[in-house]
Amino acid sequence: MPTSLAPAKVNLFLHVGTVQKNGRHPLDSLVMFAGPEAADRVSAESADTLTLCVAGPRSSGLEVGGDNLVLSAAQALCVAEGRSHGAALTLDKHLPVAAGIGGGSADAGATLRVLQKLWSLERDLVRQVAVPLGGDVPVALEGRTALMQGEGEQVRPQKNLPRLPAVLVNPAVDCPTGPVFRAFDAEGGISAFSALEAVPEMRSPEELIAWLAHQRNDLQSPAVRLVPAIGEVLDVLNVVPRSRLVRMSGSGATCFALFATDDDAQSAARDLERAHPKWWIRATSLGDAR
Repeated sequence: MPTSLAPAKVNLFLHVGTVQKNGRHPLDSLVMFAGPEAADRVSAESADTLTLCVAGPRSSGLEVGGDNLVLSAAQALCVAEGRSHGAALTLDKHLPVAAGIGGGSADAGATLRVLQKLWSLERDLVRQVAVPLGGDVPVALEGRTALMQGEGEQVRPQKNLPRLPAVLVNPAVDCPTGPVFRAFDAEGGISAFSALEAVPEMRSPEELIAWLAHQRNDLQSPAVRLVPAIGEVLDVLNVVPRSRLVRMSGSGATCFALFATDDDAQSAARDLERAHPKWWIRATSLGDAR
């Protein structure tokens, strides 16, 4: 039975251009993935029809019909190949939704990976299917540290970057993507948008964190104004001992703090869990998906 982790996607920076005629925005983002402690899981078994079972601590309220990205990804593969397949899919849901860490996209990417194995499909076909499913799905399918550019369809893997010890924090509030982008547009967007050619080679977490400090998340300010709880999380993380960089991921509401060592991240997570028991908090190591 093919099984795949669907790890949280973290936008270490997110540069956003002005809205285009198609309603989408050009993006430039360095993406890394969390470890198994911050991940959903998708599995698939042979079956006569396509079905989806959703379980896990974050399964409450999730749709199991055609609007779920897991089923949408499976159905899109069938359409692309021109014939029907069956599979009994199971989504073990641990990541918060509407959280800026690509939970649904991660699930879709994992679904494409497990069905590629189950149905013996060509990788190029699977990559083609990923693009129309959503801006984060192509990078989630690849699961590698990458620059995500264009409208998300351009995935440029970045090698020779260190893993980053991190703590992810979500204040248990939804932050839907659409209103955040509309607020960004209402503020005039970013007129000087340009995409990076590559990320410089860096060997240590400290070196990479220092470089990231000169980048930004263009959606952070509008998201904080719409969802003040994000600002509270950022304020808390900024005074955590030994945190080196604090930022929001994606369109929110999940934020992250970066550290020089795994021990520092683990210690910070334990302290945060005691102080904020209702928040979703995970210490992890960011890099290629594992």
